[in-house]
Amino acid sequence: MERRTVLKGAAALGLAVGGSSTTNAATAGLAGGGTSASDTLPDAIAAALARFRASIPANFDRDYVENAVVPFFLTSFYEGERPVLPMIDLNFSKENALPFDLWGLIYKSWKPTPTDGVTVFLQGLEQRGDNNLRKRIYFSAVTPDLYRPMYREKVVTFFDMLMDSRHAGKPFMRHYLDYYFDIYWDLHLGVKGDAIPAKVRQIGEAFNTVLAYRDPLQQIVYENYMTVRTLLDFLKQWIDERVEDINAGRVANPEKTVAWYWLKNAGNGEHFSKKDIVFECFHNFVAFSQWGNTIFGIMSRLIEDGGDPDVRATFRRTMTGDYDNANGAQYTPLELFVMELFRTISPNGGSISAIEDARTSAYGASPHKRFGLPFERNSYISTPHTSTSFDPMHWKNPKQFDPERYLSVPTSAEIDEDKCRQIGLARCPFDITTVEVKDGRKVGLSNSGFGTVFGVVDGKPQPVCDYAGFAPFGFGYRRCPGEQLTIQVFEDFLRKVWRDKIVFRRLNLANPGWVPIGPNAVIEDNIGFARPA
Repeated sequence: MERRTVLKGAAALGLAVGGSSTTNAATAGLAGGGTSASDTLPDAIAAALARFRASIPANFDRDYVENAVVPFFLTSFYEGERPVLPMIDLNFSKENALPFDLWGLIYKSWKPTPTDGVTVFLQGLEQRGDNNLRKRIYFSAVTPDLYRPMYREKVVTFFDMLMDSRHAGKPFMRHYLDYYFDIYWDLHLGVKGDAIPAKVRQIGEAFNTVLAYRDPLQQIVYENYMTVRTLLDFLKQWIDERVEDINAGRVANPEKTVAWYWLKNAGNGEHFSKKDIVFECFHNFVAFSQWGNTIFGIMSRLIEDGGDPDVRATFRRTMTGDYDNANGAQYTPLELFVMELFRTISPNGGSISAIEDARTSAYGASPHKRFGLPFERNSYISTPHTSTSFDPMHWKNPKQFDPERYLSVPTSAEIDEDKCRQIGLARCPFDITTVEVKDGRKVGLSNSGFGTVFGVVDGKPQPVCDYAGFAPFGFGYRRCPGEQLTIQVFEDFLRKVWRDKIVFRRLNLANPGWVPIGPNAVIEDNIGFARPA
């Protein structure tokens, strides 16, 4: 008996919790008359359904079962093609491109409710305003010119605290998570330490735990999922009040927060309302949680007893040179090193898109709509980051750790009409436009012919590598706007490691803890750091 067949029956029966025989109106309609639904099923299906029911813990809330457990098992992910050019076609939409079982983490209604605020990462291009305006407004808060004067001090302080000598020899990732929300909320809202309520820390860790463990039948996922739902209104209200503090100037140095730039550049709010700012502030739990994946990946490669000797040797060679001097190139040696770390670690495995059931256009209504069945299968396609970054079509030696590979491929500032015609296209797939920020800086938000957004500071482009072989941050108009901020953050992490002669070592603990460090990532916390006496 295939899992899908069993689950269709389970969904049609309303999936009574804990083996209960309770049915709903939809069940009665499908079962017919006074006959129980299980009586109408073949024996094998009924038996399989009973086994599945028995696997659901009896304490699970019914709404959770219907809106998280059932959709999880009725969802399919498909691996898409590896792009030849760094962009995703508009047939693959970002509109509501979230696995359906996760909607309850961000909306109390368990389903998309954009009137309560929405993130650009779940909006189709047609919903973002002219020329991807919503993405540009988001990007206005993380353009590379802001990092040193506005954000760097906070990041450096965070790493100094994280790698203080009193924490040497201890499991690193649990320690990292204990401090993570200080830097998260300090960057977004200018709040840290005791000013962050315990409930705000709790919902953040619960949110990340659900994403890390992922299986909704696990008790740890259920408990943390319901914790998020319990605290969601509190979190939104708290963020809303902090955003208002920033808007009213009641926060010290408000220009050193991400939310300040969103407020200043949102215009009339049509494409970035205050509700959207609140939403982005907590949806970034997803994006920023990848920092944990990345730190663990870097430590695993730099570790003394094991790791990757090529990465360690390249790190040593980079840092013994003039690592912050680009010498006329587009990127500094340290920036190149971090880019290559991201290509090889690939903390985000792919770009998820919502897809339409072809039967709705080519062959009429899909079966669940045609027959009015009380369930819906959801399908998504993932445009792969990792395998695209290692595609031999893009690199001669894709498995080799080689930071200088990016010096020979185009940047987003170079992908113009001439370049597109040279490639063999009749025109740029995306119109090239520039939007000026409204926060007082001389900064423009431009885009390449592939739709990749980048900054222009005082008339000088600050582009990114716009090549399909560098895929960890996505492609084209869908590319992560926090890319350059994230690279700058990890440059400072590596500066700290080098300057303080920090080394990473396995702790060889008898019973190391398991730590949720990012989406689909629960790791054995068995690496620590050491510092010279």
